[in-house]
Amino acid sequence: MYKYLAQIWKKPKEGLGEAYKENIVRWRNELAVTRIARPTRLDRARSLGYKAKQGIAVIRVRVKMGGRKTPKQAGGRSPRRAGRFFTLNKSKQQNAEEKATRKYKNMQVLNSYWVGEDGKYKWYEVVMADISHPAIKKDKDLKWIASGKQGGRANRGLTSSGKKSRGLRHKGKKG
Repeated sequence: MYKYLAQIWKKPKEGLGEAYKENIVRWRNELAVTRIARPTRLDRARSLGYKAKQGIAVIRVRVKMGGRKTPKQAGGRSPRRAGRFFTLNKSKQQNAEEKATRKYKNMQVLNSYWVGEDGKYKWYEVVMADISHPAIKKDKDLKWIASGKQGGRANRGLTSSGKKSRGLRHKGKKG
């Protein structure tokens, strides 16, 4: 079943059709960080550590597309290097994980995945674990995150998207 779900999500506009557009319209009216009952992409969530149990939450996060725009210079001479548009040295996905961490302070990010985009926003779903929940502490696959050494994973770039932006994803030659 997961194989077929993954095939549909490779080209969601074709595979999901009108349902994809309806989702985007509905998500635009939601808050930027919204907790949802179950993942939109079950196959992807399961592969990244999601389990349907207490202590695990899925949060949908909306992130603006495009670069960052700094305020325009007020007056005086304009230095040559005084640009206005700067790219953030992080991916939108990492930005989404950090947003989710700021809202849910008692939880840690396991991982995240893309669910949709339009001309203005991108949406990611972030799988989070409550590190103080007994069900997480007992689970053999998830107890590592409750060990106490995993605080602020998203902010320290320890999730998969964080490692990718830091260049740690591939085991190739260094330098």
